[in-house]
Amino acid sequence: VSRLTADVEKLYNAFSITLAEFFRQIIILVVGVAFLAISTPRLSLIMLATFPVIVVGAMFFGRYIRRLSRERQKELAQSNTILSETLQTIDVVKAFTNEWFENLRYGRSIAKTVTVSLKYAHGRALFAVFIITVLFGALFFIIWQGALMVMNGTLSAGQLISFVVYTGIIGGAIAGLGNFYTELLGAIGATERVREILRQPSEVEVRERQPVPAEGLQGHIRYRQVHFSYPSRPDVPIFEGLDFEVPAGAKVALVGPSGAGKSTIVKLLLRFYDIQGGDIEVDGRSIYDYDISAFRSHLAIVPQEVILFGGTIRENILYGKPDASEEEVLEAARQANAYEFIASFPDGLDTVVGERGVKLSGGQRQRIAIARAILKDPAILLLDEATSSLDAESEKVVQEALETLMRGRTSIIIAHRLATIREADCIFVIDKGRIVEQGTHQELSQLENGLYNSLAKLQFEQTISA
Repeated sequence: VSRLTADVEKLYNAFSITLAEFFRQIIILVVGVAFLAISTPRLSLIMLATFPVIVVGAMFFGRYIRRLSRERQKELAQSNTILSETLQTIDVVKAFTNEWFENLRYGRSIAKTVTVSLKYAHGRALFAVFIITVLFGALFFIIWQGALMVMNGTLSAGQLISFVVYTGIIGGAIAGLGNFYTELLGAIGATERVREILRQPSEVEVRERQPVPAEGLQGHIRYRQVHFSYPSRPDVPIFEGLDFEVPAGAKVALVGPSGAGKSTIVKLLLRFYDIQGGDIEVDGRSIYDYDISAFRSHLAIVPQEVILFGGTIRENILYGKPDASEEEVLEAARQANAYEFIASFPDGLDTVVGERGVKLSGGQRQRIAIARAILKDPAILLLDEATSSLDAESEKVVQEALETLMRGRTSIIIAHRLATIREADCIFVIDKGRIVEQGTHQELSQLENGLYNSLAKLQFEQTISA
């Protein structure tokens, strides 16, 4: 985020102010040197002899300042990240009484930023001192030479005064170039960080939203011998030959211990990652043969932790279909069991939900997400533990909305609460990246030593003890 804010702001200042001033000083320097070379060529040669020294010094200081600029922007980005994380998880910080820890962590990061910034400032100051020393040293030497020439009669006093005045103007231009040069070097350091982002391969081609093709998808899903490891941990295989099928319009559930790979199955279907082996097909065609944007337009997900955008309820529901009519938005809210609480707000659909939806309860955010998915009208619906973080009353209302949403479309449900998937057409039990059991709730419950039966008994005992 810092690269898209602080670094871009630095580039804006460089292009809008610094670069224009830099070229202005260059024009003054070139015109002034040309004028002096014509009027007093001997003294001009003495003055020009100082230029190589300045250029060599600029190259030396330039590399140093450029490196410090990159380090400064990096440390600034790190401190911004810490601040953003702390503010977004302020409840957790308070619950664990870690205010002092976060204060120290942010303080250490800011201290590093200040240290690098001071080094950067020292580098610029040394460069300015170097430029001024060379310029004034050369100017005094030129005045001394000019005085000797006046005494010898080869130069008039008026020519000497004119030369000194013009040399002062040129010296000011060179001093200005030194300052603007360091500014541009800092901007180049920021440019390199921005270009790192621009060089990353783009997953999709950003273009104006296209209408969803009328034919759509049926929603028949097939995982064929899928092999997958996360790019960050290529040595840890998640799936080694995962193989299962979901008929079009079916409602299936994925259950199993944490870390079994349930959420990864959904991420692979959404093409958040590429598989290393096998294939995933939808309607008999590899998902990698579809245009990625067109393919995702037929999918919708309701996650466990719903993050709403900091606008109004209307804007968040319209995120599923930006060109939807007012009546379509209201109908989606009704089907999601959200219309009642929306209507209770003074501003109705225009109620501002706050950053990340903090002004709404968990159940209300979940129903907004469901309304958004209903409005999108996807062929394939993905539910990632959509009710696991809700209380019993909210879960009942949200579950009713989910039943409405799943009607007539292929649905993949990830659930820990087995009571919410009793009506699933098929339940896949996953353990260590493999499907170890599959069947309906009744069929799996009859497997005495089965993993599903063990999970069901464990939840039942926990419910009784509670």
